[in-house]
Amino acid sequence: MPNWGEVLKEIQGMRIDNPLDTIRRKYLATMHKYTERNIIAYYSGFLQKPQGDVAINDSDKNALMQAVCGLDKTKGLDIILHTPGGNTAATESIVNYLRSLFGNDIRAFIPQIAMSAGTMIALSCKEIVMGKQSNIGPIDPQFGGMSCAAIIEEFQNAVSGIKADPASAPLWQVIISKYHPTFLGDCQKAIDWSEKIVTDWLCTNMLADSENPSEDAKRIIDKLGSHKETYTHAKHIHIDECRGLGISAVPLETLDNRSIDECKDLQDCVLTIHHTYMHTFSNSNAVKIVENHLGSAMIMNIPVNVSAVPVKV
Repeated sequence: MPNWGEVLKEIQGMRIDNPLDTIRRKYLATMHKYTERNIIAYYSGFLQKPQGDVAINDSDKNALMQAVCGLDKTKGLDIILHTPGGNTAATESIVNYLRSLFGNDIRAFIPQIAMSAGTMIALSCKEIVMGKQSNIGPIDPQFGGMSCAAIIEEFQNAVSGIKADPASAPLWQVIISKYHPTFLGDCQKAIDWSEKIVTDWLCTNMLADSENPSEDAKRIIDKLGSHKETYTHAKHIHIDECRGLGISAVPLETLDNRSIDECKDLQDCVLTIHHTYMHTFSNSNAVKIVENHLGSAMIMNIPVNVSAVPVKV
């Protein structure tokens, strides 16, 4: 397998206008040879450019519309996810869109990280392919970077604290006064919404053949959706824990071991693809890329700061 340094060397050795694009698409096409399925990479540059427009949002639907155009929908979809998460409404719409085209025949490949709403997308698939280095994360919704569940927990602590010690009311008032009217209700609704859509996706796809899909889905949601269980929204949940919860998580290392082109097996191919995206984000203005194995892509870049461009007179 071409490792991180070898991929960089290959990119630097290309004598073409855009070696970053060429190398990425070369290995996406190789993955298609392995799977004989449609491949779409959904990659965010959140690790390299955390201040950019890196989260899942409604504009991603346009990118996915372009990526699915011309694909043979009967061949299913393997979507490679690398994302910090994002907007719940956009996530719900994206999943509904992809499932309307490919039905339940969608697999999620996670070479490294798919957090929050990215985890929700993965749970909507029939299975998740993960390596030893891969992780998903909690799905408890956030408001302004704050956990909705933690906010409700804090309010409940305030109520209990004041009942136990009325003299503590002024202290709790300072803390609770930062919440605007209806905020607590909005937090609870966000939690209910997130849990409902993921439960529906699990029951109608990944857990559809389970003897008790609703019960199995609840066990997964109770863990991934619980701030009390996961402690922090940034918690990394790896394959063994996923499988222990009943998530259909397939080890990447156990898949196709044929040697195709420069890749000795499918695992090597997927990890090489991951390296190519990391190099692209590190060596370009790209902050998000959605592209398929045929080379059709939409690349979102950092906006140019016109005022910072020197003007010659």
